[in-house]
Amino acid sequence: MAMSVMGCSGTAPRTNAPKPSESASASPSVSPSASASPSAGALTEPGADRKLGETATVEWAPKEGIDGTISITVDKLESTSYKQTFSGWKLDEATLARAPYFVRATIKNDGDTDLGGYDAPLWGLDGEGNLVEAATFKEPFKPCNPKAFPKQFAPGASVDVCLVMLVPDQGKLVGVSFRPYEEFDPITWESEPTPYVAPKGSPSASPSS
Repeated sequence: MAMSVMGCSGTAPRTNAPKPSESASASPSVSPSASASPSAGALTEPGADRKLGETATVEWAPKEGIDGTISITVDKLESTSYKQTFSGWKLDEATLARAPYFVRATIKNDGDTDLGGYDAPLWGLDGEGNLVEAATFKEPFKPCNPKAFPKQFAPGASVDVCLVMLVPDQGKLVGVSFRPYEEFDPITWESEPTPYVAPKGSPSASPSS
């Protein structure tokens, strides 16, 4: 059975999160409250630039009263097409006007709080400097799943996540940023996307019935 994409806005609880249409370069800088040192256990300075495969350790509060610390490693930015990876999905015109990309990252819970069930706190960044929020689906999307942490994401645990970024106006995804609230000077991973290659023997990209 064909399913449809629910939209391009994620459901992760974010306190004072920026709107997806805002320019990432428009946010004011904040004074760094953490060390810029990449050593283990050190928090990454706001505004830092990272390369693919490099890690940023940040404090993150997905909602009021939930305070966590996570290490984020963005591994890949992948370009794809609807024909290649959305076969069998019912897509509206608004969705088809966007260019699909995948973002793959590894996230470790470095704090003392279970962060189970929350969405990975990453935003896409297009070539115009606009933020793009990860798409949400009614069913698991086999080529790029999951975007949320498991129900139990205990301190010390690590998880691989994948986010589908649908860039408006057939734009280009040029990076990923951690920006938990509007005034935060984002930590950014920028890279040229590589073409998505389906793993050998992978199941169909079509949704399950």
